[in-house]
Amino acid sequence: MRSIWRTLDPGLLRDVSAVAAGAAVSGASFGAISTSAGMSWWLPVVMSLLVFAGGAQFMAVGVVAAGGSPAAAVVAGLLLNVRHLPFGLAVGDVLGKGLVQRLVGSHLLIDETTAFAMAQPDPRKAKTAYWLCGISLFIAWNVSVVAGAFIGQNIGDPNAFGLDAVFPAALFALLLPALKDAATRNAALLGAAVALAATPFLPAGVPVLCAVVGLLITARQKVPA
Repeated sequence: MRSIWRTLDPGLLRDVSAVAAGAAVSGASFGAISTSAGMSWWLPVVMSLLVFAGGAQFMAVGVVAAGGSPAAAVVAGLLLNVRHLPFGLAVGDVLGKGLVQRLVGSHLLIDETTAFAMAQPDPRKAKTAYWLCGISLFIAWNVSVVAGAFIGQNIGDPNAFGLDAVFPAALFALLLPALKDAATRNAALLGAAVALAATPFLPAGVPVLCAVVGLLITARQKVPA
């Protein structure tokens, strides 16, 4: 583990720092939104430590805040995190060979760590980028969630500060790169249409789960390259 820091270069450190700063803003927003939605301050903090997946956390809190059941929130978060399965196959080699390293590394498997690792030209730099990004974002995210949770208990309505826009903006930012692919774009548009159509008739949280219909339908179709 110690040897991976020998390949650390200033450019990588600068890029990771910028991403960590962005994660801190999102983390503070998540903590504030969670407590203002009625959650105890410790709940988003524990969720962040154990789950460490911003999109899934925003999704789960959004479903519960809209009146959905905890079960619907968990299922929606799991569906959003299904994309981590191919991530693990792509960067599994950079985690290390020891059991502890692989367990900790798996917990740090998120969009950013995968993107930084896959952008490196060789395995050693990929390992450095993965762990630097993972550790930096884990610290930035969790510290800012604690700060946001306490802020959210005191600012009243976070919507007045525009914090309610962070949740859809964060999810859209996660989705945007994938929309370059025609099959993914069609699945997303069809899923969004199904969810919108179901919203007036189903309990909160369930329409989000119905969006998976878009994936099931488009998976059977051939999309020209």
